[in-house]
Amino acid sequence: MVLVDGGHGDEKEGAAAESPVDYRGNPVDKSRTGGWLAAGLILGTELSERVCVMGISMNLVTYLVGDLHLSSSKSANVVTNFMGTLNILGLLGGFLADAKLGRYLTVAIFASVAALGVTLLTLATSIPSMVPPRCDPRKSHECIEASGRQLALLYIALYTIALGGGGIKSNVSGFGSDQFDASNPKENKAMIYFFNRFYFCISLGSLFAVTVLVYIQDNVGRGWGYGISAATMVIGVAVLLAGTPMYRFKKPQGSPLTVIWRVLFLAWKRRNLHYPSDPTFLNEFHTAKIPHTPRFRCLDKAAVVDEYAAAEGNRNNPWIVSTMTQVEEVKMVLKLIPIWSTCILFWTVYSQMNTFTIEQATFMNREMGSFEIPAGSFSFFLFITILLVTSMNERVTVPFARKFTHTVQGITSLQRVGVGLCLSIAGMIASALVERQRREYAVHHGSRISAFWLVPQFFIVGAGEAFAYVGQLEFFIREAPEGMKSMSTGLFLSTLSMGYFISSLLVTIVGKASKGKWLKSNLNKAKLDNFYWMLAVLGVINFLVFLLFAARHQYKMQPRSLISEASAEDLKNEKEMMAVEDKEKQFIISSESKEVA
Repeated sequence: MVLVDGGHGDEKEGAAAESPVDYRGNPVDKSRTGGWLAAGLILGTELSERVCVMGISMNLVTYLVGDLHLSSSKSANVVTNFMGTLNILGLLGGFLADAKLGRYLTVAIFASVAALGVTLLTLATSIPSMVPPRCDPRKSHECIEASGRQLALLYIALYTIALGGGGIKSNVSGFGSDQFDASNPKENKAMIYFFNRFYFCISLGSLFAVTVLVYIQDNVGRGWGYGISAATMVIGVAVLLAGTPMYRFKKPQGSPLTVIWRVLFLAWKRRNLHYPSDPTFLNEFHTAKIPHTPRFRCLDKAAVVDEYAAAEGNRNNPWIVSTMTQVEEVKMVLKLIPIWSTCILFWTVYSQMNTFTIEQATFMNREMGSFEIPAGSFSFFLFITILLVTSMNERVTVPFARKFTHTVQGITSLQRVGVGLCLSIAGMIASALVERQRREYAVHHGSRISAFWLVPQFFIVGAGEAFAYVGQLEFFIREAPEGMKSMSTGLFLSTLSMGYFISSLLVTIVGKASKGKWLKSNLNKAKLDNFYWMLAVLGVINFLVFLLFAARHQYKMQPRSLISEASAEDLKNEKEMMAVEDKEKQFIISSESKEVA
């Protein structure tokens, strides 16, 4: 099938590969393919993945502590390692999509793997022999920790889900944005809203997971909760496959890692060559798809045409001399690394909402009348905040910012990230203050304060995620080379992964450095607030470094002016487009809400 060709042909084949095709491999009919309907069907797969993953991660710590009798710190590390692995495997999914399979096949295959993983998890939590006996209150509340055999199936299931989820997450947003033509002014403007709507949509799945699924897991049975997740994933795969005739496909261009390695290798190997007197002498300068930039000038040597490279047959050999386009693509990837490094700590902070904050809720008063709210369901306030802030950004913040910036985006991707980092710092300060108050009442007054005191930290971190996630996703996709879109999404997901892994590392280091005084299974005897203060201080340092890198970053394309360059007709079209988009948005949200219900 044409859609899975490796794309290792000549330049003409490479150019053709950039043009979208339909599922038969023919040039697309834009009136019948792509657009919001196709993108909405694709997002259904990510919605299903989010229902599964959030339904697991947001309540898994209570299962590990309460049913499997693991310690709080060990349980937190199990959750963060699972989430870290899921996101780091996004790099693998992105590589396979860009190198050989294409985004469509990669999403379809890995979604099926995720469905298998959730099915295994359903079995792991339903079979009685996979769970240790309940704690015996007559023996000083001694509990038998789950054995390695009992944990084996659980770990196999979790990491199968991680493999499937990684392949989905790194490609579904890129495949969705492929449904819009960046060269078409109307579709290009629609694509600007795609990332906000993408995250709004999957947050609906998260909201369903932390309310309905968490309640079912705690009150009906883990097996029932995870069984619903498995069925949701199967439905997501079916919806994706059903929409195949409506999609626009872009054939894979070959492994982007090979291009990166080749340019770096040639630049080092040819480091003793002299720079040409003018960059126009670089290989294929006049046919380059990306303009030459002076940054990382040392890489230009990979495209210097010396006598050997100019010999017959050698000029077209990529292992002898690179093209200027390839060199500039590698430069674009390298420009992402500084911002990437400063995005990691946000997700270290965010991971606390999945682990210690949920554990805090178990030590607080969760009663509402005669009903006790499950600890994991307090994540509802995290995701409702994300939905509200994402909607506010699209309908209020961005239009308001346009009046001052005169750009289509209104708020740049890095400005969004910066706001998210600031809110993460504020979230940790709020967490520390609440935890200190909670422990004070529990130890000195013997009472439990209301778990609703956790709402401010969920609200602040949730608002931060609404800015940071959309900003990072937009930054890594729009600033990366076109042929490396899936890999750049995997690079973005690796910031989440590293954030979770660093959280596990910090928990381990802090546990040993404090000799177990800061982090204990019994939070009333711990000093969790000190851990939160430490994260707040690290966040301030990280934000200052981010400001330095962001100030030096040069965007690939400057946003087009809406006011100074737009004619009256442009503005009229803009208003008409916005009205159409509002109707489309209501349709998408309504459809997804019905599916969730």
